[in-house]
Order: sequence, then C-alpha cells, then structure tokens
Amino acid sequence: MGQSDLLDQLICEGQQRLNPAITNPNWLVLRERRKVFIKWLSQVPVVPLSVLDVGGRIQPYRPLLEGRLGRYVAVDIRSTPLVDIVALGEQLPLRDGFFDLVICTQVLEYVEEPRKVIGEIHRVLKPGGFLLLSVPAIFPVDSEYDRWRFLPSGLCSLLASFQRVEVHAEGSSIDGLFRTVAVWIASFAKPRLFNRLLRWTLIPVLNLVGSSIASAVGSSNEQFAANFSALAVK
Repeated sequence: MGQSDLLDQLICEGQQRLNPAITNPNWLVLRERRKVFIKWLSQVPVVPLSVLDVGGRIQPYRPLLEGRLGRYVAVDIRSTPLVDIVALGEQLPLRDGFFDLVICTQVLEYVEEPRKVIGEIHRVLKPGGFLLLSVPAIFPVDSEYDRWRFLPSGLCSLLASFQRVEVHAEGSSIDGLFRTVAVWIASFAKPRLFNRLLRWTLIPVLNLVGSSIASAVGSSNEQFAANFSALAVK
C-alpha cells in the first residue's frame, strides 16, 4: 500500500470514529464521546491552539478544532503519514509547558505505565492547559499489548496532579450493555459473510434499541458504562 492510499485509509478510519455509522458496534459510545468532547472543547478559550495528540495515528477528533489550530503534533509508537514524532507516551521528546491542549483517546490501556504517560502530558501542558482523555472500562482484550481497564476513581487518582478533573461516562449502563453485546457479535460471529450480514442487520437494531431504551428510561446509572471520558485542567 502506498503512502497516499495509507493516508486515505487513516483519514477514513478517523472519520468513521468521529461520525460512526449505525452499523458500527461502538456507535453508542462513540457518539456520546463526540458530544462530550464538543462540550469540553467549547471551554478551551485559546486561539490559535497548540495541540498534542498522544496516540495520534488516526486523529479522529482533529476536525473538532477546525479554525482554531495553530500547531498540531501527533505522537505515536508507529509511524504513519499522520504521525509527526515516533515515541513512547512515557517519554515525550517535547519541552515543558508548550501545549494548550492534549488529546489522548483509547491509548492508556496499551501502555506499560499509564501514570508516567499522564505525568508527561502534565509536564508538556501550559499552566491552565487542557487534557481530553478517553479510556475503556469494559472491552474484550484486542491485542497482546492490551493491559488495563479504568473506572472513575482510578481516573481521578491518575489525574490527581491536575487542578480540575471531570469524568463522564460514554453512555449509561444500558448503553454499555447493548454496546457490549454488539461488540461480542462483531468479534466472534463467523464466517466473514455471516459477520457482515449481522453488522448490517442485527447490530443496527441493537444500537437503536439500546439508544431508545436509554432515552426512555433516563437512567444515570454508570456501573456498566463501557467507556469513560475525562477532562483535566492543569
């Protein structure tokens, strides 16, 4: 695959994460994350922004900053056409107090030392700088490097060095239940043709039913929330 084709693939993957199709088994949590991030980004006053994306291989949330960017730096352990610096999150080769905003989504579960990554993010943020974070609470192991799951109290502990922290569930327990069933189906349904059929039939139904029940019940229970987002201000 050429660099141009790879870039197109990465951009497409980012767009699918920001604006997921109803056939996406993660639809319930991804749409909630987008809403939460839009709300939190409205609190970031600085323009133009210096932004660091830790784990920025895909950059799905960069479009939310359109018209506000001064500089966007992507760090990842893998080199892609969108990555500016290949480095570990525990050892960011960047100077102190440079960035207004750091984005780190679905990364901490793969690193050896999440607390060190958060420490490095805190170091490179300006005083008053913002961190937007997203982590899984419930998800099947998806690689040999998958190490951690996170709950609100654990996030607050990791982010204790920040002046202000907000944690928001990416959907209620009802959303989490239906999303988990959808992910299970997408992960284990075989063969590929049957899997594709379920993605176009059963998974959209699960997403819509889960969303409808959650809206109708109006439950704020988060015990079975699948993911959590966090806003931290230095």
